[in-house]
Amino acid sequence: MAKYALLLLLICIIRPAKSQIVHDSLLIDGHYRSFHFLKPAAKNASVIFALHGSGGTGLQVRDGAKKLEAIAPAENLLLVYPDGYKKYWNECRKASPAEANAVNIDENAFFGAMIDYFRKNYRINEQKVFVVGTSGGGHMAYKLALTMPERFRAITAIIANLPDTNNFDCPERRAALPVLIINGTADDINPYQGGEVKLDSQMNLGFVRSTDRTFQYWSALAGYSGEPAKQLLPDTDPNDGKVIEKYTFREKGKPEVTLLKVINGKHDYPNDINVYLEALAFFKRQL
Repeated sequence: MAKYALLLLLICIIRPAKSQIVHDSLLIDGHYRSFHFLKPAAKNASVIFALHGSGGTGLQVRDGAKKLEAIAPAENLLLVYPDGYKKYWNECRKASPAEANAVNIDENAFFGAMIDYFRKNYRINEQKVFVVGTSGGGHMAYKLALTMPERFRAITAIIANLPDTNNFDCPERRAALPVLIINGTADDINPYQGGEVKLDSQMNLGFVRSTDRTFQYWSALAGYSGEPAKQLLPDTDPNDGKVIEKYTFREKGKPEVTLLKVINGKHDYPNDINVYLEALAFFKRQL
C-alpha cells in the first residue's frame, strides 16, 4: 500500500505542465470565445498571449511553446492560448474569406475582455501584457498593435508581413510599440518580398507588404531613420542550411524594433533559435 502511495506522490510531483491548463470562455457579442491558460506563480504576473495561425487552435500552439511553459513559473508568466473564431482571426486582411472576417468578429472586445478577466481573477500587471503570434496569429498581433496599442507593451510577429495597402482594412492608431519580426526569406506562403498569400487553392488572403516595408513601417512609427544595427546570430544548427541576420533599431526613449531575417527560412520556425524564448527576451528588454 505504501508503495502505491509513493508512486502516486511521484506522479503528482513529475506531472507535466500540460495537466495545469485551465479552459474558459467569454461571451462576446453573442459568441462564446474560448481560451486556455496556465496560472501564474503569483500576482503581478506578466501576460503573454500566444496566437495560432489560420486554421489552427490555441492548444496546438503549446507544443512549440513548451520551453516557454517550462520557465513560466520562475518568470511569473501567465501564458494564454486563445482560440480564433472557427479557427481564424478577424485580422486586417480585407481579402480574407474566413467567417471571422466576413461577419466582422470583434477581436478587440475579446482581447480586452480577457485582459480584464485576468486582472480581476489573477491580479496581473496590466503594464506587462504581450503578444506573440505565428502566421495568421502574427497578423492578429499586428492588428492589436495597430488598433489597441494602449493595452499591450510589445508584440512579436512570426512569419507574417503587414497587409498591403490594397488589402488593409484596420483603423490605424499609429502609436509606436516595440515590435519583433521573425521572417524567412524562402517562405512560399508569407512572401518575404511581398505578394499574394495563398494557403491552398481555396484560401486566398490577398497581398502583403514585403518584410522590409513591414519593418520600416514600425521603425518609422518609433521615430527611427537610417540603417539599423546588423548582427549575425550563432549558427547553432549548421545542417539546416539557414542562418539568421538580426537588424535592430534601439535607442533610449524609443521602442525597440527588431527584425530576425532567417536566410533560407520557410513558413516554419528556425532551428537556430527558439522563437518563444526569443520573444520573451525581447519583451523583457522593453520593461
